[in-house]
Formats: sequence, structure tokens, C-alpha cells
Amino acid sequence: MLSMMASAAVFLRWLPQHGWFAGCLTATATIATVAIGLGRKRRLQRAIEGIHEGIVQPHAATVTALAACVIILSLLGICAVLFSPFAP
Repeated sequence: MLSMMASAAVFLRWLPQHGWFAGCLTATATIATVAIGLGRKRRLQRAIEGIHEGIVQPHAATVTALAACVIILSLLGICAVLFSPFAP
């Protein structure tokens, strides 16, 4: 959560140079952070139950969604820096 919010802060800092594009990146990173926070209790409960049962398995959908979000934000951030498509 902390690294995703740090990414949102970096994107927020880009707002004057890249306009609404940086705003969309900031919103996406913030929404991902909120989603991670909302699912935290459920993941913790699943981990506790797994420890008691002797098997802890990762939730594939959660891991895949977070990985996809990080990859998409990274690619869009690289696009903003290299190509600066929305610079004033």
C-alpha cells in the first residue's frame, strides 16, 4: 500500500507537466491502494486459517490483479516520461 501511494504522489507531482494524464495515473494508483486496503482483513483472515490448517495458498486473482496494475501504471509512467504525449 505504501509503495502504491508513493507512486500516486509521484504521479501527482507530474500534474503540472502532463495534465489530466497524470491525474488519471494518480487516481488509478489511489484506487488500487484503497482496494488493497479493503481486502487486507480478508487476506489476513485467510492467512490465519491457512496457518492453523498447515497450508497457506496465495489467492491467484488478487496477485494477478495487483501485478497487472503495477505493470500498467509502470508502462503508462514510462510513456509519460519518454514521449510526453500531453505536455503543455
